[in-house]
Amino acid sequence: MAREAPARLAELRDSGMLGQIVRFGIAGGISTLIYSAVYLPLTFWVFPREHAVYAVPFAFAVAVTAGYVLHSRWSFRGHGSRTAGMRQQAQFVGVQASGMALNAAITWIGTAWFGLPAWAPLLPAVALATIFTFILNRWLVFA
Repeated sequence: MAREAPARLAELRDSGMLGQIVRFGIAGGISTLIYSAVYLPLTFWVFPREHAVYAVPFAFAVAVTAGYVLHSRWSFRGHGSRTAGMRQQAQFVGVQASGMALNAAITWIGTAWFGLPAWAPLLPAVALATIFTFILNRWLVFA
């Protein structure tokens, strides 16, 4: 198994997927910072803790706009035979919306069911949504 990891890493690098994963992670980190910059103030000053999920659509709208630019022009640059346009943008918004729904579900479960502070669900929500949206973006939107 230890010998398989370097071979798998070389395969990912040679296929270009490793670069996509790294760029996706960086762009996603930037989008996450933007998301958090909108989400956290809303949960601290606008929505009560048990309704923190109401801040998700606002944060999503801002972050998805920045995310499309970053991912289409950088993360998946040169990948696939796609043509940018309204269809691709709609697919991207759909993929991101499914990520937002996953994020919202985790936020709701964490805050409304378990009574956690509004910031606590951010890490698991973002981690799961990132994995999910990378897969869909690579094989659907930017294919």
